[in-house]
Amino acid sequence: MSKVPPIILNNGIEMPQLGFGVWQVPDDEAEQAVATALEAGYRSIDTAAAYENEAGTGKAIAGSGVAREELFVTTKLWNTEHGRDSALRAFDASLAKLGLDYVDLYLIHWPVPAKDAYIDTYKAFEEILADGRAKAIGVSNFLPEHLERLIDATSVVPAVNQIELHPHLQQHASREFHAQQGITTEAWSPLGQGKGLLEVPAIVAIAQKHGRTPAQIVLRWHIQLGNVVIPKSVTPSRIKENIDVFGFALDPEDMAAISALNEDRRLGPDPAQMA
Repeated sequence: MSKVPPIILNNGIEMPQLGFGVWQVPDDEAEQAVATALEAGYRSIDTAAAYENEAGTGKAIAGSGVAREELFVTTKLWNTEHGRDSALRAFDASLAKLGLDYVDLYLIHWPVPAKDAYIDTYKAFEEILADGRAKAIGVSNFLPEHLERLIDATSVVPAVNQIELHPHLQQHASREFHAQQGITTEAWSPLGQGKGLLEVPAIVAIAQKHGRTPAQIVLRWHIQLGNVVIPKSVTPSRIKENIDVFGFALDPEDMAAISALNEDRRLGPDPAQMA
């Protein structure tokens, strides 16, 4: 069994607090990467239609020998498939590629506010949830203003909002809004995509203090904040290192030093503008 503790979502479903992301992993490499992650003890796998690696991910799951009920599989609907009928078709296609009867979490990848279709899309998600083909539904990259509108217009509060979140973009307003609404915050690019964050002197110093790597320090910071994290790597040693963050704890000074690094700086697109 995995040593990763669960987060209880707002519908009572358990989600591992740390999972394995496969963004930018080619389909022919995804099978091996996911297989390595499952061997290392990961039980949550995060993919998306847009990643074009659902098939490779599904092959790894099928060949892993891990019971389906022990796994937590997330996939996402891409921007071109907004609207009820498109969303239902896209979900069927994702399930077929994954080779699964259901997913544990289905997310709207981006709100695409210019299309003004995410309410209809989410209503399709509610149908999928009612049919038992997703155990939980949610969103990704939604700002509080999008979430407020969605919650007002639909009957199921999203279980998760998966957003860009790392020490340089700490998302205080979103995390506070999620907490008020009972939405779990999930961090994508939790390590800042390797773009300098892991060389920041404060993080390096904390890593030396604990005899850990800078990546482990940042992931532990997320865990202690209550975020769900999905670090991505195709390097077996790093895959194993990233899940090994439950045998130590950061002290209040460590947490404060990392919290002081916020710059509100995005690496990815602005959700208000993403088309």
